[in-house]
Amino acid sequence: MSDDTSPPADRIDTGTPHSARVWNYWLGGKDNYEVDRLLGAAMEESYPQIIDIARASRLFQARAVRYLAQEAGIRQFLDLGTGLPTANATHEVAQAVAPSARIVYVDHDPIVLAHARALLTSRPEGATDYVHADLRDSGTVLREAARTLDLQQPVALMVLSTLGHIADGGEAAALLRSYLDAFPAGSFLMLCDTIETEETRAASDDYASGGAMPYISRPREIMRSFSDGLDLVEPGFGSISLWRPEEPATGEPVDQWGFVAAKR
Repeated sequence: MSDDTSPPADRIDTGTPHSARVWNYWLGGKDNYEVDRLLGAAMEESYPQIIDIARASRLFQARAVRYLAQEAGIRQFLDLGTGLPTANATHEVAQAVAPSARIVYVDHDPIVLAHARALLTSRPEGATDYVHADLRDSGTVLREAARTLDLQQPVALMVLSTLGHIADGGEAAALLRSYLDAFPAGSFLMLCDTIETEETRAASDDYASGGAMPYISRPREIMRSFSDGLDLVEPGFGSISLWRPEEPATGEPVDQWGFVAAKR
């Protein structure tokens, strides 16, 4: 874990809604405060699909990690914007398939740092680490991650429900490229986020007006462009609830779209 001498609890703002805690509330977790629950409940009322999106995102993550470990032979994962620990964390899913898998979690929020020990319960054959850094600082993240990962070997870069905090599409694309350029051919990008619709635009506005850090949705074609130069894994880019479901999909596909793609 990177050096950080300030007690993380001293920096946690319990009076302002926080995305990781609101997400935790939508998932039925307990690591949230009243201010998070109030915003989460208000969002659920105005945009009921948000609960389905939160749950679908966790299921997509587990399915995609399992695919990468089991079918693609990936043994290294870099999870950007980790959020609060939940069931079926990346290391749990990956190491259930490949006990030697190595996982590095990245987040810069003090509340995630405060819970980081739950992310470091690796199987003895593998390894996990937590890097306390802003994912925008790819140089620092890669340098710290290299203590645990061999960046000369394929890495799965995970950017799940995170990129909406970066409003500029060009900046987001350049950030993804700064990571992928550091990895060899055979690496993967796993990405999902909310597509732009009339409803998701309104939900983003409601979310920001509730006091949380703004989070944007993006047009499908912009999100699809983040896979340019990569080879999409079937079924390609689409709603994550339709990405290799383990059971027949029921209900309407969620407005959270994504893909898994390989670097040539």
